[in-house]
Amino acid sequence: MTQVPEYRISDWQRRALALLAVFAVILLGSNAQAERLSTYLAKINVTDFFKDGDRIGDIRADMPVAPVFKGQQPLGFIFLNSDWSNSIGYSGKPIDVVLGMTGAGVITSGRMVAHKEPIILLGIPESKITHYIDGYAGFDVAAYAKSDTQDVLPSDIVSGATVTIMVIDDSIRRSAIKVARALQLGGLVVSGGVADQYVVDTEQSSIVDWQSLLGDGSVRRLDVTRDDVNQAFASNGDPRAASKALPPPGDTTFIDLYAALVSIPTIGRSLLGDAEYANLQKVLQPGQQAILIAANGEYSFKGSGYVRGGVFDRIQVVQGDTSIRFRDRHHKRLGEIAADGAPEFNEVSLFVVPRDIKFDPAAPWHFQLLVQRPLGALDKIFTTVGLDYTPPAKYLRKIASPAPASGQGAAAPAAGGDVTVSDDDQGRDALWMRVWKSRVVDIAVLVTAILLLTGLFFFQDWFVRRRKLTERIRIGFLLFTVVWIGYYAHAQLSVVNVLTVATSFGSGFDWGYFLMDPLIFILWFAVAAAMIFWGRGAYCGWLCPFGALQELLNKLAKVIRIPQLTIPFAVHQRLWPLKYIGFLVLFGVAFHDFDQAERIAEIEPFKTAIILGFVREWPFVLYAFVLLGIGLFVERFFCRYLCPLGAALAIPGRMRINDWLKRYRDCGSPCQRCSVECMVQAIHPDGHIDPNECLYCLHCQELYYDEHDCPVVIKKLARVERRLALQIKTPASPNQNSPATGTSSGKGKTGPDSDLNIADGI
Repeated sequence: MTQVPEYRISDWQRRALALLAVFAVILLGSNAQAERLSTYLAKINVTDFFKDGDRIGDIRADMPVAPVFKGQQPLGFIFLNSDWSNSIGYSGKPIDVVLGMTGAGVITSGRMVAHKEPIILLGIPESKITHYIDGYAGFDVAAYAKSDTQDVLPSDIVSGATVTIMVIDDSIRRSAIKVARALQLGGLVVSGGVADQYVVDTEQSSIVDWQSLLGDGSVRRLDVTRDDVNQAFASNGDPRAASKALPPPGDTTFIDLYAALVSIPTIGRSLLGDAEYANLQKVLQPGQQAILIAANGEYSFKGSGYVRGGVFDRIQVVQGDTSIRFRDRHHKRLGEIAADGAPEFNEVSLFVVPRDIKFDPAAPWHFQLLVQRPLGALDKIFTTVGLDYTPPAKYLRKIASPAPASGQGAAAPAAGGDVTVSDDDQGRDALWMRVWKSRVVDIAVLVTAILLLTGLFFFQDWFVRRRKLTERIRIGFLLFTVVWIGYYAHAQLSVVNVLTVATSFGSGFDWGYFLMDPLIFILWFAVAAAMIFWGRGAYCGWLCPFGALQELLNKLAKVIRIPQLTIPFAVHQRLWPLKYIGFLVLFGVAFHDFDQAERIAEIEPFKTAIILGFVREWPFVLYAFVLLGIGLFVERFFCRYLCPLGAALAIPGRMRINDWLKRYRDCGSPCQRCSVECMVQAIHPDGHIDPNECLYCLHCQELYYDEHDCPVVIKKLARVERRLALQIKTPASPNQNSPATGTSSGKGKTGPDSDLNIADGI
């Protein structure tokens, strides 16, 4: 056989081929990206990015950037971060930021033009995010790209929007670097990579033990103590961090973390075992990689974002100009490490790199762990620790030509996509169990309160006969609901919860997500059970923090003699359907555009008044105060006419199996006492109680047994007293009270059996 001579290409040829490959990728995706950029260019003012600019040129055909001019003089370029870098946030959609950059590689300005982030929509003022982006004006991209600080955490993370800010920060920096390299601004050039020379040798495949994997660098370790964390926060220069330092002993393990690239055959088979490695190979697409993370210690690398929205907000992987964040769909929980001699770990997770992100298995990468320190209920500070990973050279082989398909194209734009891969729901299951264990005291308090309330309802006849006791219990429970359930535990239910459950059935229902917040889950379980017996009133009347706040403020208003307004019943009947209309609108919109439904759900002031404690933009605060102000004059105004959650609970509440609220035949005709005194006008003038509107305050049941306030009871007592009086005046017959027989007819009996239980016989 004739041997073909080996052809070696020079370094300049290799770089030229890499550059051609980069521009080929750019050209393939530039049309769609140019359309997105052109849409935003039509909405912006050029002077917001270049104060001397007078026009924006046409978007380049070879890459999605638009030049900016002053007359004929070029000033720089405008581009969209998500065209060049992964900017996927909580919502699974890109956060779009338009950026301007000079020819020297300096950012001039940035504007967030589109997002679907629920945190910004429903909690964090957008002005804070805008202010953060404004801080990038004057950022020297070229100097940053040449420095050794590319994994430094943003210095001013907005509390409550950790993932959102990290995504914005990272996408701005990395997209700017890619643009600067592609345009060769500030002395930057398109970078080559290790993939130009090496690839993973897939022919090598064996099984080795844990110590061997540690010894040759196949598994890298990050061992962090409490002292290490305290020192990291101290170096940030924020004096607030010192007051929240972790307590001694300082050598206590904060986190002991291990990372490995398990798509390398020997490493993967050794750590996963043959069966799990075979499963992984079925999931991975050509060129796709997987990383294993395992850890012990008191800090979890999965983080709170995973609990709330399926985002692992504490970790990211950085390679070159590309950063990778993982969502729950990229994750699979493992029970243990298969390698001989491996220790047991509290957390073992397998992460698959999304298909649309270029990751070179032969090139070094950096693992970054975000560490947070709470300063208050809503305020936190952050720092990072990390480890560097370089695949062992013995698992690589040298190639004679560049491999752009698996290489690290530094300048190629990588718009983030929403990629679905197989995952394992056990990861969420294990996490929700840890969350429940960490909140065992809160769970015990809430369960105890619900059991006490259940006892009150089951034995309501005994309680309502003792009006003062019942009223004190009610005021005490309402205070508990506002202070503990609302402002301490933030366990305020919302119609958004209902919409989430309803829409999840169409996209794959998962109990794991709903178990992540134990108090919310317990409350929903209690509400579902209570609707079988008592309808919506158990929650709306007793366990809703905003409803309890309205009622307590109205009671205070009555004490200081603020006049109360009575809505005519005919008007009331035409107003209460508004909340049902609102709920049906929300329900329909949620299936079409859930983000829009979340915005409309702001009709609920719960987030403003309870979750955020009125710390929000002024229109939301004003709206909440207006509703509470109206409630001073019209008791439970929002609950009566506007609450979509109340409407959602009322609809299935009609299916309750018992009617626990007692009525007399005379109720409504002629007696109107209960209908007049009902705080939400749930009692019709004809006497019947509307279960859809009843908040189960039990006031009508107190009146039912009251010998001084209920006209029906008073009338019955009067008849009994007249009958007893007549019996006393009637002469006794010879046979009555006869000593011989020792019997009595008992007609003159006036003890408890005759009058205290009169109501039961009417």
